[in-house]
This record gives sequence, structure tokens and C-alpha cells, in this order.
Amino acid sequence: MIYNRTISLQAAGYLLEIRAVKLSPNDLFTWASGIKSPIYCDNRITLSFPAIRSFIRENFVNAITGTFEMPGLIAGVATGGIPQGALVAEKLNLPFAYVRTSKKDHGLTNLIEGRIEAGQKVVVVEDLVSTGSSSLEAVQALREAGCIVTGMVAIFTYNLPISIRRFNEANCPLITLTDYETLIEKALSTGYINDNDLEILRKFKADLSAD
Repeated sequence: MIYNRTISLQAAGYLLEIRAVKLSPNDLFTWASGIKSPIYCDNRITLSFPAIRSFIRENFVNAITGTFEMPGLIAGVATGGIPQGALVAEKLNLPFAYVRTSKKDHGLTNLIEGRIEAGQKVVVVEDLVSTGSSSLEAVQALREAGCIVTGMVAIFTYNLPISIRRFNEANCPLITLTDYETLIEKALSTGYINDNDLEILRKFKADLSAD
């Protein structure tokens, strides 16, 4: 669910303002999941804008402290969740760790980098949720290491039914600053997209929701 309607519109506005949202109806983007999409949201760009970076950090902190029991650790999901998570951990004066997409093939072959302890309560930080697969793999890795993952925060979610189902099945509450519906609403009202773009984007979401 989105953290706050006002914050959601503001976050969507920031993503559009810095051109973090790319539209390409005729030359589709390929997500990590293999899905072909007319839209791509690159939240890493937010790190280049101090005011927006601070906005995200502060609202992550507010969402975490207002929703979950205070964690003992913040964990980021590689790669986009690492810098965002580190900023949150610094603000909350908490330890930080991150979860790789796969184990290193050399050295200590770690999947989780940083010191963690069994029984430690953890909130996971992610930049974006699409199908939820890679995000929840990080949650599972932490749980298998003995951590108690109480939830996840992310900047943006596409709100796909498959991700909603996966998070419910994993018993992992997800709080996001903004989502797909708010983003296209804001994009239309600001002239970032036109009515034809809106039709394409709604059809894309409807087709995925029907799968």
C-alpha cells in the first residue's frame, strides 16, 4: 500500500520532474523478469538530486517508524536498495546490510553483506517492485539467515496482482511512497503523457493483471 496520498503525489511528481520515468510505446523496455513494457522507472536517478534524495529518506523513515516496530537492522536489496537503505540506516542510527542478487563466486561467497544476527528484526529497503520476485528473494535470504523481516519499504510499485499475491503469501507487508496508478495520474495532469499514452499504459497494466 502507499504510505500517504499526499506524499504519493509528491513522489510521483519528483520522479516525473527528473525524468526518471521513461516511456517508449514502440520500442519496449525489457524488465529483469522478462516482461516487455512501454514504461521504465529508473529510481537510481533520484540519488543525483539532494532534495529529492532527502525527501525519499525522510519519508522512508516516517513510514518505517510509523508502521513497523523499530528494527535492529536496515537491509537494502541490490542494487537500487543499497544506497537508499544506507541513507535510512544512517538517519535511524541503525546497522546496515545488503542482499546480493546471487552469492559471490569468490572470497567468502557471501549472499548477505554486513553483520547480521539471528533474531534481529529487519526492515528491507527496495527502490522498485515489479513482480516482487527479486525483492522477496532478498527477504527469504534474510529469513533463512535467522532474521525476522517485519516488512519492506520501496519508492515505487507497479501494483501488479502477482506481486501483491507474492507479498501476501510471504507475509511481508509492503509500504511504498508512490505507485503506478498515482504516477500515470500525475503524468497526465502535468502533460508528461497524453491521452494516447494513457491508453497504452492502462492497457499494459490491464494485460498484465489478466495474466
